[in-house]
Amino acid sequence: MSEEYLQTIQAYVNKMPSLSTTVTKVLEVCNQPNVSPNDLNKIISLDPVLTGNVLKLINSAYYSLPNHITSLTRAIIILGINTVKNLALSTAVLGHMKESAQSSFSMDDFWKHSICVGVTAKAIASEHKIPVNQREEFFLAGLLHDLGKIPMAHCFPEEYSQCLATAKEQQIALHDAEMTLFGFNHQHCGDIIASKWKLNDNIISAMKHHHEPEKSDEDHRLLISSVAIADLYANIFEMGSAGNHFIAEEYVEALFAQNKLSWQSLTQLHESIQESIEKASIFLQVS
Repeated sequence: MSEEYLQTIQAYVNKMPSLSTTVTKVLEVCNQPNVSPNDLNKIISLDPVLTGNVLKLINSAYYSLPNHITSLTRAIIILGINTVKNLALSTAVLGHMKESAQSSFSMDDFWKHSICVGVTAKAIASEHKIPVNQREEFFLAGLLHDLGKIPMAHCFPEEYSQCLATAKEQQIALHDAEMTLFGFNHQHCGDIIASKWKLNDNIISAMKHHHEPEKSDEDHRLLISSVAIADLYANIFEMGSAGNHFIAEEYVEALFAQNKLSWQSLTQLHESIQESIEKASIFLQVS
């Protein structure tokens, strides 16, 4: 039966639109070592929607600049290459995913949870002194980590509702309940989506291993464990909900040991995380 479930998921993902030519070119250019704002400007200026989103973001409360920015090149310079790349990618991804209607859980709660995980992962990156231009990658990984739940809930609303109920009644992790019923979980589905869109290795690893960072490559482990801790934080403080409410205590200890972050350090970020969530909501609205 699990093979039939998986085939249905694969067929669903196959029918999802590919990333646009513009987004693909943005990702390609941004991976080049000597990319300049002007290089991005040449690509983005041909796409009115993406141009509008970049200008909306730079002029939003997320950045709170004193003067209105009308120049695309100046916006790219201020935002930075990584932020523009991640805006382009999230615009495409969220645009596709918002079209996926399902009834197993609230999509508003789902995206609130996703924003919190993204913001918290970025805050953890800051604690680890990750270079500023790399922290948006942590945000994006956190924002997209649970996307695999959407096709599962869309394709199998009754079964997925059963998973949510089982996880709650038995006080187990949702991904364990998914594995019991389907024979795979949302991490596997996230991997299928990320592969379809040819996302970078960091994002693929986060979508595939955020409940088991120890299975990821060493190069990605700090990012993935940061996303996993951010997910834990969002669940504990009930910042939205993606259906997961329980986690084994021994897993929590191992997770913090892997990340080398203390719970005290995380709780000290609480106020700044709350402020950032409000700002990041604007990022999601733009996307």
